[in-house]
Order: sequence, then structure tokens, then C-alpha cells
Amino acid sequence: MTDDERLRTLERKLADLQRHVLEQDKVMLELSTTIERTRREIGLLRQMHAEGRQPEPDGEPADERPPHY
Repeated sequence: MTDDERLRTLERKLADLQRHVLEQDKVMLELSTTIERTRREIGLLRQMHAEGRQPEPDGEPADERPPHY
């Protein structure tokens, strides 16, 4: 393998790795957002339970599901 071929191979590998990291960052941000939303909902439900109130029986919105669904 020539130096030029090796350089092109390494540059492609680097670009692929950087793209992979960006994709993982996006997924992690989505998961973090879902975690925070779930924590807030748990807190609200605990507060409502402590006050003797019942939540609205409207079911879980589609955007509240984890991204893997």
C-alpha cells in the first residue's frame, strides 16, 4: 500500500468514526431528553398522589415513548 493509499484509507476511517460519534451524540441527547421528561412526569405523579389527586386517563403520548419504539 502506498503512502497516498494509506492516507486516503485513514481519512475515510476518520470520517466514518466522526460520523458515528455524531450519530451517537444525537441518540444520547434524545435519551437524555426522554429521561428528564420521565423524571418530571414521575415527580408530578408523586405530587398528585401525595395530594390525593388522580391524573387524567389520557394514556401516554407517542412522543413520550423511548426512541427505540
